[in-house]
Amino acid sequence: MTPVPQPPELPSDLPPQVVAYIRILEATIAELTAQVTGLTTRVAELEARLNQNSTNSSKPPSSDAPHVKPAPPKPPSGKRRGGQPGHPKAERTLLPPDEIRALKPSTCRDCAHPLTGDDPQPAVHQVHEIPVITPHVTEYRCHRLRCPHCGTTTAATVPAEAATGYGPRAQAVAAVLTGSCRLGKRGTSQLFADLFGLPLSPAMVCKLQHRTAEALKPVAEDALIYTRGQPANVDETGWTQGRKRAWLWVAVTTFVVAFLIRKTRGRSAFDDLRAGSTAVHTTDRYPVYTHLSKHTRQLCWAHLRRDFQAMIDRGGSGTAIGAALLASSDALFEHWYRVRDGTLARSTFRSNYVPELRHQIGEHLRTGAACGCAKTAATCGDLLAVEASLWTFARVVGVEPTNNAAEREVRHAVCWRKTSFGTDSERGSRFVERILTILASCRRQNRNVLAFLTDAIRAHRNGEPAPTLLPA
Repeated sequence: MTPVPQPPELPSDLPPQVVAYIRILEATIAELTAQVTGLTTRVAELEARLNQNSTNSSKPPSSDAPHVKPAPPKPPSGKRRGGQPGHPKAERTLLPPDEIRALKPSTCRDCAHPLTGDDPQPAVHQVHEIPVITPHVTEYRCHRLRCPHCGTTTAATVPAEAATGYGPRAQAVAAVLTGSCRLGKRGTSQLFADLFGLPLSPAMVCKLQHRTAEALKPVAEDALIYTRGQPANVDETGWTQGRKRAWLWVAVTTFVVAFLIRKTRGRSAFDDLRAGSTAVHTTDRYPVYTHLSKHTRQLCWAHLRRDFQAMIDRGGSGTAIGAALLASSDALFEHWYRVRDGTLARSTFRSNYVPELRHQIGEHLRTGAACGCAKTAATCGDLLAVEASLWTFARVVGVEPTNNAAEREVRHAVCWRKTSFGTDSERGSRFVERILTILASCRRQNRNVLAFLTDAIRAHRNGEPAPTLLPA
């Protein structure tokens, strides 16, 4: 905005009333000028926010407005649709047969001559069927007997492992249906009746969830402690607890994943997740992570690319800076993909490519920090302050340049939140964070989730040590 010129000196012969009136007008003009300046700044901020989408911010693609142009389609490769020559063949898994039916031709298909004998390697065609499932019911008849000596009546007690009225496997199935399949209480109840012929009320589904959470408590605690000693992708996403705002936190390591739900998005929640950890944290640019040492932090380059795209979309002097940074990040990922697929040695990448890329990106950031676009300059200045955290992945084995692993792990939870609207209580949140921990960790270790949950529930009922998610 054009600055308002200073008012000239007033003639000394003006009447006092006129001078006072002029001074009031000057003060009013100054006040209005300040208001216009503030409103102009606010309009610019709102316009910038209006132009944010999944390509230039952390907003999910599902929040994009209809007018947002989707990413341009990839150019045709010239290949035919479907599987390409050389791709791994996918075949049905052959299971141990319960019944074998030998099929032999009786006559030759050409001359009708009778055929006898056996084929040493017959072609196998399996038909997989699910039998009708009926619940296995164990009935405990608790007798009450009177002592002939003193007359006292004593009743037999139900064993601890049977006190819930449902076996460990039934309880584990309910946990899988709600936690892994994201079914609601009524849907789980209906499925138990339809598939298993087992009555299970929605209220009992909720009770079984709480009991499962108790059984998984030591497992989840051990998993959380383990992740604190490992390099991890860290992320957080919105949650709802008791109709109030909460956040779901996740730490993703190679073999174990830990989830926590907290009512804050601040430092205390991060400390609950990663207290005392000296390992590398791969994160986005959320301010709660700024206390991390530059040697124990890796900034997510996927998020940085969206920041660079935002510089381009804002226009002005920051456009060229954003384009240059985006091009440099493209070159970085091109080389990094070769490291991941084994066609480029990590040592070669670090010695031959990283120094040049680091110099280029550093120069672009310094140029951007001095440009005329305030937002671009601020972003570049912030990145220069933590520049070393851009390159931790190049020196520490096992660290990726993005926190995409955390983004993928929270997706299941986000979809669950959208259909369940979060949790109603602390107990509900404990079930969610613990079942998510078991689901994600078992999948990373190729372990059967239902079998693990059944073992954990059975161990809890019998007072035995719980199974562990920790790698041997």
